[in-house]
Amino acid sequence: MSTASSSFIDRRTVVDWLGVAPFMIFALMFLIVPTFYLVVGAFFTPEGTFTFKNIADLFTPTILSAYWISIKVSFASSLGGAIIGFALAWAIVLGGLPSWIRSSLLTFSGVASNFAGVPLAFAFIATLGRTGLVTVFMRDWFGFNLYSTGFNLLSFVGLTLTYMFFQIPLMVLILTPALDGLKKEWREASEILGASTWQYWRMVAMPILWPSLLGTSLLLFANAFGAIATAYALTGSSLNIVPILLYAQIRGDVLHNPNLGYALALGMIVITGVSNVLYIWLRMRAERWQK
Repeated sequence: MSTASSSFIDRRTVVDWLGVAPFMIFALMFLIVPTFYLVVGAFFTPEGTFTFKNIADLFTPTILSAYWISIKVSFASSLGGAIIGFALAWAIVLGGLPSWIRSSLLTFSGVASNFAGVPLAFAFIATLGRTGLVTVFMRDWFGFNLYSTGFNLLSFVGLTLTYMFFQIPLMVLILTPALDGLKKEWREASEILGASTWQYWRMVAMPILWPSLLGTSLLLFANAFGAIATAYALTGSSLNIVPILLYAQIRGDVLHNPNLGYALALGMIVITGVSNVLYIWLRMRAERWQK
């Protein structure tokens, strides 16, 4: 290899590294360093003494209850998002709907999957709150009082429904390529061999799609488990989930022990980390099946 070619390759390598440098710096400053700081802080007192007390305090009834509520909300919203999102993705990919519906739904899903926080909480309060548009409409036009049934937007059910607003479109966005990956030859081969539609889905399609379905559900679980802005704006402190408890702990509103907040964050990192690792592993399996 000539010197000129070697110099060109070296310059190109430098340019390539410069291209990824902003992302690496961003990840280092806002992900890796803060995570390392939280992990280390979980094992120290505010005075700087090494301790395991913060980790042991995670098993107190209040904190365990917060984790359990967060897990239930995350599981319920991910399950609902997976079922409804799968139905929508199946309808636009395999259901024979017009192409404009697919493009419109995918565009909406791209927007809705990122619509969260205070705007989403306000939208649900304005729609399903005690004086919300839908609540008042059903009461005045149909004589049906939604809140007389025991429904409360500022509760477990209300928060789950709110989370599903961005869980469903996220499921659609991720699962649509997996459904597109189902080859027509597989369906034709199963029909030639005499398989019914149910047998095709049970014995061919679902085993191939199952890693994608389960992996995306785990991603939805992690997505809901770490959400705080929507929950805090919607329920305040009325629902004791981990992100809200963590927020109050680090601010010093509870026991003035921010290091216990670091331990709470460490527990969240472990749970979401396991979910994301399983999602990546299942996605790799799904991609290997579809090649």
